[in-house]
Amino acid sequence: MKNILKPTKENLSRIEELFATLGYFIRYEKGNFKSGYCILNTKDIIVVNKYFTTEGRFECLIDILKTLSPRLRAKIDALGNEQERQLFDQVLAHVANPQT
Repeated sequence: MKNILKPTKENLSRIEELFATLGYFIRYEKGNFKSGYCILNTKDIIVVNKYFTTEGRFECLIDILKTLSPRLRAKIDALGNEQERQLFDQVLAHVANPQT
């Protein structure tokens, strides 16, 4: 079963759309982030280092989804959108097996 996501512009866009559906706003800014990103939890804003490549941005957003997964799973289940649920599950599979 090949559900692992590749760090392409298309998949980056899909993940950005998933965050938007969940009520998060992503900004690409320059900053002094040790992890490459910053999450402003009170405002549901994610700031990612704007100098990252597509792959860097993709991996950052994957990491954030992993970090927020329990909270986001509840939002996704509440939406009832099967496509969003499948994408979220693919992201979690990517996190579990990034080399496959």
